[in-house]
Amino acid sequence: MRFDYDVIVVGAGHAGCEAASAAARLGSTTLLITIDMNKIAQMSCNPAVGGIAKGQIVREIDALGGQMGIITDRTAIQFRMLNRSKGPAMWSPRAQSDRMKFSEEWRKTLENTPNLYMWQDSVNSLLIEDGVVKGVHTDLGVDFKAKAVILTAGTFLNGLMHIGRVQIKGGRVSEPASYGITEQLRELGFTTDRMKTGTPVRIDGRSIKWELTTPQEGENDYHHFSYLPSVSRDLTQRPCYTVYTSEVTHDILRAGLPDSPLYNGQIQSIGPRYCPSIETKIVTFADKLEHQLFIEPEGETTQEFYLNGFSSSLPLDIQVRALQSIPAFSEVQIYRPGYAIEYDFFDPTQLHHTLETKLVKGLFFAGQVNGTTGYEEAAGQGLIAGINADAYAYGKPSFVLGRDEAYIGVLIDDLVTKGVDEPYRMFTSRAEYRILLRQDDADMRLTPRGYEIGLATQERYDLLCAKREQRDALIAFAKDFSIKPALINDALEQLGTTPLKQGVKLYDLILRPQLSIMMLVPHIKALAEHVETIEKERREEIVEAAEILIKYQGYIDREQLIADKIRRLEGVKLAGKINYADVKALSTEARQKLERINPETVAQASRIPGISPSDINILLLLLGR
Repeated sequence: MRFDYDVIVVGAGHAGCEAASAAARLGSTTLLITIDMNKIAQMSCNPAVGGIAKGQIVREIDALGGQMGIITDRTAIQFRMLNRSKGPAMWSPRAQSDRMKFSEEWRKTLENTPNLYMWQDSVNSLLIEDGVVKGVHTDLGVDFKAKAVILTAGTFLNGLMHIGRVQIKGGRVSEPASYGITEQLRELGFTTDRMKTGTPVRIDGRSIKWELTTPQEGENDYHHFSYLPSVSRDLTQRPCYTVYTSEVTHDILRAGLPDSPLYNGQIQSIGPRYCPSIETKIVTFADKLEHQLFIEPEGETTQEFYLNGFSSSLPLDIQVRALQSIPAFSEVQIYRPGYAIEYDFFDPTQLHHTLETKLVKGLFFAGQVNGTTGYEEAAGQGLIAGINADAYAYGKPSFVLGRDEAYIGVLIDDLVTKGVDEPYRMFTSRAEYRILLRQDDADMRLTPRGYEIGLATQERYDLLCAKREQRDALIAFAKDFSIKPALINDALEQLGTTPLKQGVKLYDLILRPQLSIMMLVPHIKALAEHVETIEKERREEIVEAAEILIKYQGYIDREQLIADKIRRLEGVKLAGKINYADVKALSTEARQKLERINPETVAQASRIPGISPSDINILLLLLGR
């Protein structure tokens, strides 16, 4: 038994698992400490991964060499690509997972990772000397030493659950809360506050009247989360279902509001605006006569179903009566009610972009302790924290992603620059370079970076190079190959697009919104022959990548130009060069915020709320720019 490690990770949720896996695979001896080894990477809320913008994060995790995409594919029981009716910058993969198998697959992965060890216990304090973390102390009285510590405690720090007026201490249902760390860090000067999240009722599928629901089938094409072709979806695929609330449902819910912790003063903390409870929906959207609910399977064979859209902390009897007012649930049986949970988080402006804290060296935060919500946001942070904890332990260069490189970069920059006033959730609208940050090309953007630091494998890098070569060869073929009207016009009319009046390059035909490469393959022999040369296992993926570049190259080039201009400001270092309190030309608000956040670059300073363009001009003048 060893008690000395390079990196210790506290908490085995989605952030902790990615952090521990990354640090260990990069070479650090790593200890992952969790309260319950049977709940590793637990899907405490919905049994799904991905969604709008979140799916892009998972693709980025996979491209860098992380694990979430691989494990999601292996445990998926439904897959869909959302936003297909919009442009590819908005396409977002989402999968339902078998909740138990997801956790089992993560545990198997971690237990078979070299350099990675696990310990079941609760950490109650950090070992800190002269502003440098040295390890952790546990409830069992054990001291573990480490060069770096990553705190990924999720909702467990002073966690308190609410079901009506009933309050239960805990980090999740049937799991104890964690005490001591918040109080210790607050004494060291950390700013902390409380947040609230919630989860819906779990329903026994045998009591649902399925004939009164609407099925929602998944897709079974070539799209996956992982870029590795060897990873596949092998579980039985299951549909989801939809139902709607009614005015009767809303009346029952309103009658319960006096006993709602959200409305009787019992809960004072900040809740998620974009994933509101059902009681918040009926108050905020009082004019709506119905709300759509999604019945989602929790596993491949289980009868347990998750009711997406019905998060609630109302009393049990109100939740049951409201459900019974929906025809499909008139005889409903439930496994457990929905509940709200309050927990501690730390102001993320106290972090560097590496996710190392500014107050304690070698201490990193990732996940919900930074004020975020969502498995994907947590996992993305965990991956970056794990990479940088290994870098800190061994004196390697730090690893930071830019806003034009990844949604993960947008996420972390938003946290450390702007802070949070509600649980942070990723949306495509938060990224100013959405066309550059598409889910289809996360491997092109990030696998070289993951390979450079040693996280992405040689196999993954070789696959990327082969994909790029075949993609570019197809684009070059389209630019060179000429099409004569006599050979294609009949097909064009069949495909519902205007016939040619003169010969054009194949590239110009593909630009038409009504056409795609695969639609043209049956009608152009040379194109069909070229497509046949592309490796069969990834043919559709590579053809799609080429087509997106052909159709959107102008938009991509324009956005890249803007990103390059902003990136120049990212190169203008600011931290430690100016005493903001002495610069009277800056507004009082600007001086206060610049002193508190201490931005690394002028570009980061420009993104701080309340910092004006004139403030940025003053900073550039002071820097001799």
